[in-house]
Amino acid sequence: MGVRGLHGFVASSCPHVCTVVNFKELAERHRSQHPGGTPAIVVDAMCCLRYWYTPESWVCGGQWREYYSSLREFVRTFTAVGIKLIFFFDGMVEQSKRDEWVKRRLKNNREIAKIFHYIKSHREQPGRNMFFIPSGLAIFTQFALKTLGQETLCSLQEADYEVASYGFQNNCLGILGEDTDYLIYDTCPYFSISELSLDSLDTVMLCREKLCQSLGLRLADLPLLACLLGNDVVPEGMFESFRYKCLTSYASVRESCDRKGNVILAVADHISKVLRLHQGEKKLEEMLPLGPNKALFYKGVASYLLPGQKSPWFIQKPKDVVTLDKQVLSMSSDPESKQEFPVCMDPESKQKLPVGTDPEFNLEAPMCTNTEVKQEDPVNVGPEAKHQVTVALDPEILKVARAQHVQAESYLVYSVMSSGEVECSNSLEDATDQALPSQAFVYRPVRQRVYSLLLGGGGGGSSTGPAVKEWFVYSGNPLRQPDLVRPLQMNIPGGTPSLRQLWLSQEPGIQAQRLDTLLACFDLSSSREELQAVERPFQALCCLLVYLFVQVDTLCLEDLHAFIAQALCLQGKPTMELADLQLDHIDPRAVQLATLLVRGLTTLVLVNGACGSPWEMADFMPWHLFDGKLFHQKYLQSEKGYTAEVLVEQNRSHVTRFHTLKSVVCKACGKESRPIVSRRHWRPHHAGRWGRQGSSSHGTSSGYSRYGHGQHWRDQGPAPFIVVFGDTQAVQAESCHYFQDRVNKQVSHGCS
Repeated sequence: MGVRGLHGFVASSCPHVCTVVNFKELAERHRSQHPGGTPAIVVDAMCCLRYWYTPESWVCGGQWREYYSSLREFVRTFTAVGIKLIFFFDGMVEQSKRDEWVKRRLKNNREIAKIFHYIKSHREQPGRNMFFIPSGLAIFTQFALKTLGQETLCSLQEADYEVASYGFQNNCLGILGEDTDYLIYDTCPYFSISELSLDSLDTVMLCREKLCQSLGLRLADLPLLACLLGNDVVPEGMFESFRYKCLTSYASVRESCDRKGNVILAVADHISKVLRLHQGEKKLEEMLPLGPNKALFYKGVASYLLPGQKSPWFIQKPKDVVTLDKQVLSMSSDPESKQEFPVCMDPESKQKLPVGTDPEFNLEAPMCTNTEVKQEDPVNVGPEAKHQVTVALDPEILKVARAQHVQAESYLVYSVMSSGEVECSNSLEDATDQALPSQAFVYRPVRQRVYSLLLGGGGGGSSTGPAVKEWFVYSGNPLRQPDLVRPLQMNIPGGTPSLRQLWLSQEPGIQAQRLDTLLACFDLSSSREELQAVERPFQALCCLLVYLFVQVDTLCLEDLHAFIAQALCLQGKPTMELADLQLDHIDPRAVQLATLLVRGLTTLVLVNGACGSPWEMADFMPWHLFDGKLFHQKYLQSEKGYTAEVLVEQNRSHVTRFHTLKSVVCKACGKESRPIVSRRHWRPHHAGRWGRQGSSSHGTSSGYSRYGHGQHWRDQGPAPFIVVFGDTQAVQAESCHYFQDRVNKQVSHGCS
């Protein structure tokens, strides 16, 4: 993250760049200098998640009550000294940073494989050195902070730019995060979250002015240095030979520095003594070996320029950096490769979003309200497959979606509507367990129905409308390209209501329509009556459990008992009691079941927002419904055959509720021809931890999938040619199966 090698260089070779400061003292000084003003710190929340997650247990699905308490204490500490906090979350992945995003996700996959190997070998959680943040942490942190009354914002582009811009434009006390890009931006002071002591409010300030003194550079030179060293936009390898030449000609190599440190010194020396001689006279491409990556390099430098700022290294408007609604930019180090931005075809329906340069560079990201999607044929499709699809989005509805996105009140909705591209990071899933599917597949039919709702596509069970690009991480997915996922038509009595009705209407009965639409997204309309009879906050949980058990036929009655018992026992249980809970051992299957449930809760956030919020968000926040260790305890007990009374800790009211909730789930599953049976009555051909799947990647389910109602996770098979949303290519989507032999057979991942 950030500028390659800069963090280590500062720590080892320029320690004077780091100064210990105290936030309380800084706030008092700020108030004396700005009477009547409130000192504010803008927080890069994505950098802080690891710091905030203090619970000892992390592998079981998350200790959400403990985590919420940790956040509350963090906020309380700053509020007590009169400091306002503004939290920013990543709202999207910029196309220019997609390669870096993919690289990190694949690295995470390797780390997760090591975690499961450790669990299977030792039957315990690995040490903190292997720590991996629980699934859904970023999403639920947004809602936790909003619940705590904090200003919480979601970015329309990469969050670090918006954080730096906000701090710069609002005279903030500083930025709290952990990203060396904040040493490059010419903005307010940068403070380290990893060095923060919450007890004393001491931390380390990293001073960019002192960094410049050490390197013999000016502040305006730092973006150039960052791109030559490599960052999230410009790949590190792009200028490797250039850096080597700088190092070989550098006369002041320091023995106290390692090679990376001397490379940074050599590149800075080249900038100050060679490039600066021609600054303002020659273009960058005349001084540097930019080659076919000129546009990418210009974009990298320009990405550090905040509103109103100019770079002395740009002597004129770079021809390669043009308005995005006229031409696409080369975003790849491969000269043969181009990644393209969605283009707005209707200039009347476009609002400009600043990307961080002076207006003369005209770098603006269009917000589309009329998106024309063209299908072209790179794979010899017949002429009958070549056609255009136009998605006309209501400008007022898109404006509402954008506002909800910025205010961190929704999840993925605006991304689907504005760009037709979404992503989901790694989950704690065991790639070797072929009996439990990835959450990416389990909840795909739900997302497909949401896409239909948001984009207005779909008909007759499948859609000819624009596909959504999904960058979802799952075993065997090399992430070389997105899965192209078609909308799936919903079945709602009386037809699907419009987004204008769902989001804006105040008419009597609209709340019932919203709920009907939500249940239709899960294809559970037939269970409306049973689910409505369930008390809050268990309605959402039951909805999720019914869907899970219908979709995943390797789940058994003991799993259901564990899910329900932990939710009931969680109610009213003190946080400290949860923290003190000790487990006999860690079961890898229970780890993955926890992941499935928590990712289901994030899916509920998506669906609820898309349907106009028929349910209160609080009803499916995990600190009200799920605790990782508690679930693990109930899972281990249920596996041993414990009775309901023991599972709910002899609480009489819990026993009654347990049987009620179990009955609701079992009855609803029964309507879908999905009996939930005990593992002791498991049929011989059933897989799971009691057997292995067949080797065929086109293996059939065990009879519980519902034909015509969205595909079972095992059957998300071959799809016809489909249209890419906002892109100009058509791809033949092929089989998307969880099974490992999918990889062995080199089946290209596609969509259905």
